[in-house]
Amino acid sequence: MKVFEINGNTLSLALFTDVTNSKELLESMQVGKLGPEVAFLNASLIPDVFPVLAAAHKTHIAKSRESLTTRTLHSELVYNYSGSKHITESLKRCGISDNSSYVLAARFNATRDEIKAVEKLINGKEIDLEELEGRADQARIQKHYKISGPELGVSTLADAITCRIAARDAL
Repeated sequence: MKVFEINGNTLSLALFTDVTNSKELLESMQVGKLGPEVAFLNASLIPDVFPVLAAAHKTHIAKSRESLTTRTLHSELVYNYSGSKHITESLKRCGISDNSSYVLAARFNATRDEIKAVEKLINGKEIDLEELEGRADQARIQKHYKISGPELGVSTLADAITCRIAARDAL
């Protein structure tokens, strides 16, 4: 698990492959019995850590303004990563599903014990975050975020996603 600092808060990220218990994780999350609370993102839609950090920054801004769109800080992260204004669609598309085997786990301001607890929650193999770019489903990302070929001629996939995350509320 790698820790990033965002405006005085931390975001711990861990990337897992060959996950076998995503259905149980999803069910625990939906009934609010997941401990510790954590965001699970569909890692195939994430080409780099930077857009996740942008979504995390946006999440903390919403929290500081007491204007979260979703019920929890961690679901807000998934919502903000999606680039969509539709909550249910965002959580379904960018969160995990019953059969997700490639998952990015994210926890805000995690203690060492919470990090260990998150790692124990997931039945899968933790891999390095550097693997994100090579394993990203570029065609699906381009379709979801409506990224054109010419745009990728002047920008990276991660930058295009970050722009959409940042601009979503203005559109």
